[in-house]
Amino acid sequence: MRALSAAAAGLAMALSSPASVEQGVARQTHPYVGMWVTNDGQVRHELLPNGRYDEARGRRESAYRGRYEVTGTHIEYWDDTGFTADGDFVDADTLHHGGMVLRRRVHPSRSPSPP
Repeated sequence: MRALSAAAAGLAMALSSPASVEQGVARQTHPYVGMWVTNDGQVRHELLPNGRYDEARGRRESAYRGRYEVTGTHIEYWDDTGFTADGDFVDADTLHHGGMVLRRRVHPSRSPSPP
């Protein structure tokens, strides 16, 4: 009985870990997964296939992180700190978000592109 209880406790801890939670998230199937960058390279959104995003601002990597959902050409963001945002994909290579225009980066890299 004690072994069963310990096993159950171990399973509960594994299921509550962030890595396990992310592994349980369905993979996104929309065409917008990847890196999106402003023309000056200062804002970089990486839309991950597990429904999470990672946003860098200037030299500050992972300035914002959270989850996102895409419905058609509309994207909704829920930041881990609690705020929400949204945007719209104008075409396959252009995202309008928060007054910014981001373009798809073909080769994901966190370093800004030269102007």
